[in-house]
Amino acid sequence: MLMRNDAPPILSVSNVSKTYEGGFAALKSIDLEIARGEIFALLGPNGAGKTTLISIICGIVNLSAGSVTVDGHDIGRDYRAARAKIGLVPQELTTDAFESVWDTVSFSRGLFGKAKDPAHVEKVLRDLSLWEKRDNKIMTLSGGMKRRVLIAKALSHEPELLFLDEPTAGVDVALRREMWEVVRKLRESGVTIILTTHYIEEAEMMADRIGVISRGALILVEEKAELMRKLGHKELTLHLMDPIGAVPAGFSDYELTLSTDGSSLTYSYDTNAERTGIASLMRRLAEEGIRFRDVSTKQSTLEEIFVNLVEERA
Repeated sequence: MLMRNDAPPILSVSNVSKTYEGGFAALKSIDLEIARGEIFALLGPNGAGKTTLISIICGIVNLSAGSVTVDGHDIGRDYRAARAKIGLVPQELTTDAFESVWDTVSFSRGLFGKAKDPAHVEKVLRDLSLWEKRDNKIMTLSGGMKRRVLIAKALSHEPELLFLDEPTAGVDVALRREMWEVVRKLRESGVTIILTTHYIEEAEMMADRIGVISRGALILVEEKAELMRKLGHKELTLHLMDPIGAVPAGFSDYELTLSTDGSSLTYSYDTNAERTGIASLMRRLAEEGIRFRDVSTKQSTLEEIFVNLVEERA
C-alpha cells in the first residue's frame, strides 16, 4: 500500500531543529519523508528525540528551524488543516476515567469540528474490539483496553496519518501481538502509521521502513529488508567432532570464536562481501585435521544492527 514513486509524501519534514533555552539541541536538522500508506518505525534510545519530533509534527512543540507539511499543509501556517490529518496516540495512558468508552471517543471527534457520526464511531470501536465495552467507564478497563481506547480516540476524526508513541509499552507479549494485528488492519484501511518503539521486534515484524535517531540526529533511514541486507552479518557455527583447546595458529585472518567447552567454532562474516571465505576456511580446517559433525548459520537481528549503529555514533 505504499504510494507510487511519483506521488507526493503524506508527511515532509525538512531541516527541522529544536533547541531549548540553555542551548540543549533536542533535534538537529532532521529531514524525513513518509510515503502514503506505509508503516514507518522510528527507533532510538531514551532521550534520542523521538517524542520531540512527533510533538513538533503534531504541533504540540514549536520547532526552532525548518518546516513540516502534512498532506501539503504547513503545520505552522495552516495548523488546523494539518492537525486534522493527524491522529496521535500518546505514550501515557491519559483518559477521562469516569467517561464511557462511547462518550470519550465521540467527544474526541467533536474536538476536531467533525459532525456526529455514530456509524463511524461504531466501526472504530468494532475494529478495535471495543464494541462490547462501549458503555463501560474507562476506569474499569484493563491497561490494554485503555490503550485501545486511546487509538480509538485518535481515529475518531478520520485522520490519514497516525502516530503511535510506544504503543505497546508496559503490555504483555500476547497483548502486544494483538496490537500489531490492529496496526496492520489500520494500514490495510489506508491509514499511514508512524510508530516509535523500544521493542526492536515490533519494528522487525511490522515496519516497511526504519529510521534510527540518536542524540537528536536521524542517523539512518532505510527499507527494513535493505537495512538488514546492508548491515547484517551471518555467523557460521561449526560443531566439531572432537573438542579443541584453542583456535589453531594461522587462522588470525578469520573472525573465529571458540566456545568455552571447545566443541564449536563460530565464524562471523559479511553477507555482502564478494567472498565469504567459508570455502577456504573449511578447507584449511580439514588440512589441520579438524572435523565437524554439523553446521548452523545465524543472521544478525535488527536489534544487533540497531545497537551497533547507536554505539558507533556514541
